[in-house]
Amino acid sequence: MKTGLYQGTQLKQEMKINPRLYQAMDLLYMPLLDLQQHLKQELLNNPFLEMTEEAEVEETSAEAEKEKEKEKEEEIDWEEILLNGFETGGRREEFEEREHFEPVSIATRDLSDHLHDQLTLLRLSDRELLLGEEIIGNISDEGYLECSLEELVASLNEFLLEQGAAWGGSAAERALFTLAEAERMLRAIQGFDPAGIGARDLRECILLQIRDGVAQEITAGTGHSEPLPTELEEALRGRLCYRIALDYFDQLINHRWSEISKELSITPKDVQDAADIIRQLDPKPGLKYGNHDDNYITPDLVVEKVAGDYLVFLNDTNLPRLKLSRTYKEIAMDKKKFVGENKEFISNKLNSANWMIQAIEQRRQTMLKVMNFIVDRQREYFERGVQFLKPLTLREVAEVIDMHESTVSRVTNEKFVQTPRGVLPLKFFFSSGLSTTSGEEVSARGIKAQIQKLVSEETAARPLTDQAIVNILKKEGIQIARRTVAKYRDQLGILSARMRKRV
Repeated sequence: MKTGLYQGTQLKQEMKINPRLYQAMDLLYMPLLDLQQHLKQELLNNPFLEMTEEAEVEETSAEAEKEKEKEKEEEIDWEEILLNGFETGGRREEFEEREHFEPVSIATRDLSDHLHDQLTLLRLSDRELLLGEEIIGNISDEGYLECSLEELVASLNEFLLEQGAAWGGSAAERALFTLAEAERMLRAIQGFDPAGIGARDLRECILLQIRDGVAQEITAGTGHSEPLPTELEEALRGRLCYRIALDYFDQLINHRWSEISKELSITPKDVQDAADIIRQLDPKPGLKYGNHDDNYITPDLVVEKVAGDYLVFLNDTNLPRLKLSRTYKEIAMDKKKFVGENKEFISNKLNSANWMIQAIEQRRQTMLKVMNFIVDRQREYFERGVQFLKPLTLREVAEVIDMHESTVSRVTNEKFVQTPRGVLPLKFFFSSGLSTTSGEEVSARGIKAQIQKLVSEETAARPLTDQAIVNILKKEGIQIARRTVAKYRDQLGILSARMRKRV
């Protein structure tokens, strides 16, 4: 084989997407709030774009005359701006003075701050404070200690060995930490608010909350700041819920009431009552001090019932209305004045402005087409509820409105619609279907709603099994397998019949 460099010709077909097509797809994908910010940025970047102003309140004749004189004094040479850049006079300074800044969210206090405040109230040495801060630093947002005490002690001792005298403190304070010290500090932190904090698993979290509740009852009855340890332990031994969580936790989480009742020589009803008390406790106590940001939803579309018909509107009243700047457009028409970079700049910005206006209008029309078809298809849902939701796929919508399936997916992604039945994501209306004996199809989401309704209305002593639900749905003409019912039940967070049974 002879090696070397050769030249040759070759014909091949390639598909390349225009950059503007990418931008158009991005506009379709953007939710309303994102689109608002994008258009505001375009208004700043492109001088050929401007907002369509709403009708202003009429001024008095004297004020109007005064304003005209002021405008004459501050008149700007637009040709000079286009030819020599945008460093102009008074108007720019006035704009900067009126510049509006979006409000910035302020850092809020979280669980770690809450625990640190309580730690500083204790009389601790620097050594103990370091240990306490290390434990708090390893508590998750849910309130659980995420590492073992052995790992925590090893990490702190490694720190002491590295820092040595540089850390400060006496030689006794620089001594290596022991597991017993970590246990004592963890017990102190577990006494902090909220109850159950610093637990290593769910069982310990439940026990800590029961302990805290009993301690509060004792202090309320005696008037002491804290109950005596012996008094507290004696009261806990008398609490059935504490004994069950301590010694029969596996049976508890599996609802094996009869096994626990036999072990404790009590009735299954007593066990169930104790389990109900435990169910009221918080499995993730740290979340109440979590940093919860308010996520506001602005619907992109609105569906209203007017004279018996469901009408679709775009919720774009706050969206900047774009138009071509008449001043810039007139100047750009005199092409003899502009050459080189100036000509290219004007051409690009003018084309970009025209394309942006067209792309926004195309987005509006596409969204209206999609939502109008959904309303026509799901009219029975709007009239009668989720059980009458029909199966619908993106492909069906794409075929009807004569667009690609990916376009419909972008239109419906992260978009919300305000309807007489609440604010819903557009994806809510899309689901697979199941056949009925009459040959029609029902939505899987509607089947789930029926299953949830059947379970909510069942007798607690005799809950419906998956097969019983299958038989009930079959009487209503819905063909469904038992394993499908079990899958839908799991997705709804509904326990099995054995776990739902009450004495």
